[in-house]
Amino acid sequence: MKAQEFFGQDASARASWRLAVLMGANSRTYKFALGEALLAFAGHGRDTVPLTEFAAAYSMGLVRHLAEGPQASEVTEWGENDFLTLAGRESAATLDAGRPTEQLVAAAVRSMPSMVMQKFHNLRGDTTVPHTFYELTGTGRQRVVRLTPDLLRLAQSEQAAGLAAELGARWSIVESSFAAGIGRSLIEDGMTIDPETLQLTDKRRRRSVAGVVPATTGFQHGRCLICDGVLAPDEAIAVDHVFPFSLMRRFGSVGSWHGPDLDTLWNLAPAHATCNATKSDRLPTRAELTRLAARNDAIMHSPHPLRRTLQLSLKGALRGSTMPTWPEFLDSVQNSI
Repeated sequence: MKAQEFFGQDASARASWRLAVLMGANSRTYKFALGEALLAFAGHGRDTVPLTEFAAAYSMGLVRHLAEGPQASEVTEWGENDFLTLAGRESAATLDAGRPTEQLVAAAVRSMPSMVMQKFHNLRGDTTVPHTFYELTGTGRQRVVRLTPDLLRLAQSEQAAGLAAELGARWSIVESSFAAGIGRSLIEDGMTIDPETLQLTDKRRRRSVAGVVPATTGFQHGRCLICDGVLAPDEAIAVDHVFPFSLMRRFGSVGSWHGPDLDTLWNLAPAHATCNATKSDRLPTRAELTRLAARNDAIMHSPHPLRRTLQLSLKGALRGSTMPTWPEFLDSVQNSI
């Protein structure tokens, strides 16, 4: 699903935000630190923030994550003056003080305008998201980050907590891909699901990375796969097996199940707990399969490793054919039942 198609399903600022966070290229995690700071300031109703204050929040977020995992691909070379190099040197003092050092803030002020702030709204293929969320104005020490009305409405909406969770999950997934080594295990193996905790797991390090719900909800536009209603933060959310897992047990009792694994990412989708309970073990409707195909296609246009995880489900799914589309794949599963 290309950016235009994803936005066409929900022509809103939310969709633009999700395009930037979920489907943009990631060679470093600067975008996530910027997004976290944007949501925090806008959530407090700030429409203008001095660049130095903004840089401090951005730096603090990066340093906290730097203590947990790498913030750039291993193929990225860090110079002595690279921001991540400096962040590494200043991390101990920053964490001890609970605020970034003056040197780190100064480096962020120098680097942010020409790096992450120019690129946040960009997508692959020289396109940009339909909505913008900030602009940088002024010169020298007077530079100010002006937050747009779209961002302020977004950060103060009922979906703000969900958007922050989606960003955090995506950040953790990208960190994990950097730690395991893009180009090696995650490209080859994708990610697996722990069925007991419903956590995405890095196969190489056997480490839980992010919950299935925050990692995938944004690709569904924050909507329940069953009823297509908004997944509100105060509602109980379940992870639905779109094709019921009981099929594998049922077929196993009389012979064997020859279809794909139903306990993997392609078949798991956030839904209202009440919708999930009502659906029980029934087969998916055509509308649900259409929504699942669109969701999976959107993930396939995001960077690794979630994309690879779904590619592995499609690879060799239909004998004697090229890799199928998601509608073709889902129809083949439906027809095999």
